[in-house]
Amino acid sequence: QVQLAESGGGLVQAGGSLRLSCAASGRTFSSSAMGWFRQAPGKEREFVAAISWSGGSTYFADSVKGRFTISRDNAKNTVYLQMTSLKPEDTAVYYCAADTSFKVGITLLQDEYDYWGQGTQVTVSS
Repeated sequence: QVQLAESGGGLVQAGGSLRLSCAASGRTFSSSAMGWFRQAPGKEREFVAAISWSGGSTYFADSVKGRFTISRDNAKNTVYLQMTSLKPEDTAVYYCAADTSFKVGITLLQDEYDYWGQGTQVTVSS
């Protein structure tokens, strides 16, 4: 079992930065790939970024590549999403998710993630 809790969302002006955190409970965090997803109003939830269990592999959606970074601290059971150069189109509820299947590598597919947080709102004003 893994429980996830996101924090760090808020209101920021375009061009600003935010760092989201996702604190995990459970013994499988350090062996789980982690992902960030987001859902804007009226849109489907979409992939943002993912990181392997070791932190050695990362992957980003084209829309955030070069602006967002993902990292993790397995000693603190926490994964981070550093967001810079934020745009109004980044406005969404951001969710972290855990893939506890011990697969090699990371996945972009939402169905591969078996635990989800409640989400944190990020609003970027123009």
